[in-house]
Amino acid sequence: MQVISSSSPEWIHPFTGLQPARFRKLVRVVAVRGGEDIADGRPGRQWALCLADRVLLVATCWRTNLRMRQIGPLFGVSHSAVHRVIDALGPLLALAPVRRRRVDQIAIVDGALVPTRDHRLAAPSKNYRYSANLQVAVDADTRLVIAIGDPLPGNRNDCTACRDSGIEQKLAGCPVLADGGYQGNPAVIMPYRKRRDRQPLKAWQEDLNTTHRTIRARVEHALARMKLFSILRDYRRAASTLGDTASAIANLHNIILTG
Repeated sequence: MQVISSSSPEWIHPFTGLQPARFRKLVRVVAVRGGEDIADGRPGRQWALCLADRVLLVATCWRTNLRMRQIGPLFGVSHSAVHRVIDALGPLLALAPVRRRRVDQIAIVDGALVPTRDHRLAAPSKNYRYSANLQVAVDADTRLVIAIGDPLPGNRNDCTACRDSGIEQKLAGCPVLADGGYQGNPAVIMPYRKRRDRQPLKAWQEDLNTTHRTIRARVEHALARMKLFSILRDYRRAASTLGDTASAIANLHNIILTG
């Protein structure tokens, strides 16, 4: 017996954060990307759930971080079917690459630690948990996520992660703001730091730092909104799927923000 269904709009917002109209638009995008053509892993056998319900299932998993054995009964399918739905549809929800960037666009980049159970990627980090370092860039004007880097072990500092995750290449040619953790990376604009002789900064430098902090806070707000999807607070799936999951959550974040 299926408990949650996309045919009842009252289920959509509590379990996805999306308004029903935006959710339906998302389903259409997934259909265009090939969501309707995916079978259930067996020749001739189609999914038990319609496409809208499958999209709702994936978003519910990410938003609540319930276990597969808990999500299955909610949608009237087995936990193995839940695995297959998420594996099949997750990449189709990913953030679309930016084809044309505004001339005056300014990006803000920051890293987030995602606690990850799969130790093939995770490493002990400053929070003493096995985590992955996820680099996220947002548009300073619209506050939308514009790029996600490949996840790296959590013991990598942000300067190294920015270079090795590929996000630096995605933001090539765009001014990028970052915090002091990116020291040593000439490709980003960081706040002024106190000199080694402990001399105070000049007044104009303090003013610029204040402006820099005010703008840079927008990426921290975006990371906080992305972590409303509880799966980024305790990632139990295979580490190889974290990149697609983070990109899809960034896409959902953008849809929620513009809705």
